[in-house]
Amino acid sequence: MEMNRRGVLALLGSGTALAVPGAVGAQATTPAITFAHGVASGDPAADGAVLWTRATAPSDHAGDIALTWAVARSEGGEPVATGEVLARSSADHTAKVVVTGLQPGHEYHYSFAGPVGEQSPTGQFRTLPVGAVAELVLAVASCQLYSGGLFNAYADMAALPRLDAVVHLGDYIYEYGADGYGAEIGRRLGRLPDPPHEIVTLDDYRRRHAQVKTDPDMQAAHARAAFICVWDDHEVANDGWLSGAENHQPETEGDWAARKAAAMQAYFEWMPIRDPEAERAPEAIFRTFEFGALATLAMVETRLVARDEQAAPKGDVPAAEQVPALLAVREQPGRELLGEQQRQWLEGVLAASVSAGKPWQVLGNQVVMARVAGPDLEAQLGAAGYAALRAKMPEAYRARIDQAIAGYRAGLPFNLDSWDGYPHARERLYATFQRAGTRPLVLAGDSHASWANNLHDAGGRLVGIEVGSTAITSPSYGSLLPGIGRLLAAANEEVLFCDQDTKGYALVTLTPEQARADYIAVSSVLTKPFERRVTGSFIASAEPGAPFVPA
Repeated sequence: MEMNRRGVLALLGSGTALAVPGAVGAQATTPAITFAHGVASGDPAADGAVLWTRATAPSDHAGDIALTWAVARSEGGEPVATGEVLARSSADHTAKVVVTGLQPGHEYHYSFAGPVGEQSPTGQFRTLPVGAVAELVLAVASCQLYSGGLFNAYADMAALPRLDAVVHLGDYIYEYGADGYGAEIGRRLGRLPDPPHEIVTLDDYRRRHAQVKTDPDMQAAHARAAFICVWDDHEVANDGWLSGAENHQPETEGDWAARKAAAMQAYFEWMPIRDPEAERAPEAIFRTFEFGALATLAMVETRLVARDEQAAPKGDVPAAEQVPALLAVREQPGRELLGEQQRQWLEGVLAASVSAGKPWQVLGNQVVMARVAGPDLEAQLGAAGYAALRAKMPEAYRARIDQAIAGYRAGLPFNLDSWDGYPHARERLYATFQRAGTRPLVLAGDSHASWANNLHDAGGRLVGIEVGSTAITSPSYGSLLPGIGRLLAAANEEVLFCDQDTKGYALVTLTPEQARADYIAVSSVLTKPFERRVTGSFIASAEPGAPFVPA
């Protein structure tokens, strides 16, 4: 299917806007504003959702800006709810409204108006259903490096005929500067990051969020459906954990707690997510969404609440003599990703969903859960095939790939930043699943690859099924080793499907009888228009213990 922007622009509000009155209390000195970052909705509930926008004013305007908002059952229809909200200067002139009092399981349209009647684009969202649900359609997205390419995947997502919500699993922004990750493509496309340096301060993080939300395809996706979001590591810094990050150097970048606080403040300002509850730490954004009698979605946090430091950074290639020490760290029983408090909360959520008779418990989780051993390319391709592959690689990578294979042979997993770096914590989670009586559908981002996995505990029992979503734009191992996903799948019992070569998103469709995962790929992140295709489709019955199988 060829895509262009005509249909997408309609979703940005180029059609009829809702009739929103001018903001009450606007004064003659209030500047004219625009809605340069579009509108967004998120965290849907049965009676409403969070609505978001930003009032873009002249840079010298420091005061709050009064806005009004309206919600209707159809675009251009009579509002069923209206109100006022301040785009506060203390929140970077962003504005969020928690709308309540709506009907469950219905589509709604919304927009904002400025002090002198300026109209925002119109967005839409669906409230959560109550009772019987015949079908639920979720798009699963992650890893959108702005300098890594065009957001064609969001253009495709925005054009879907049915979309109940978007589950975003993190890496909405990246912290790197203009000379870092994705710089070559960014220069080619005119998409270098703003600010051009690595982001550390509150103003830095705000500017990076603002840049991402100027993208028209990003705006189109936000206008199309409510987003249910959680951060991963790059919303703060690469390979983040409880007390630091691989890409945080205290001697030059200051206190980790201060950087983390600035990043979280910008995230809560710029994302359509409910603000932290007063009795919980702002890092504790784990929460649930109930899709009627069909499914419970539990969003967990695996970065800032409890994660122990990685045994080695993601992508690191250790020397042979370092491998035993890394494996010893990995095998320490007490190492955590979720932490006991979050795991107990999750067990209660899952058990309640099972007790209510819901066929699906869905886990919105950031990193891949399956056991994934690194590929022994020499053994899989043969000596001649491996030699031919090495000859095609840039010389700088040849010794690294040899060293990586040696580490895999010694027992290192493919990715120590994933659940594979915390095997005892994973077994504790699998025991949680068993006590709750569920075989959940796990969603994963972070890896820049598509996955369909059947999860097993240490005893070999099937404990869950996993959908891993590829990146919107961020590069993967397939850029260097095309076809490596097929080799990973062939080498790992839990991996049914792995595509490391394409960019896009996963489309998950749930019915009372089955779960279906379709992996949507775009032909390019460098050009428009683009083609879309489905690289794989897998289904699992709702019967207990049923695995993923090809559709």
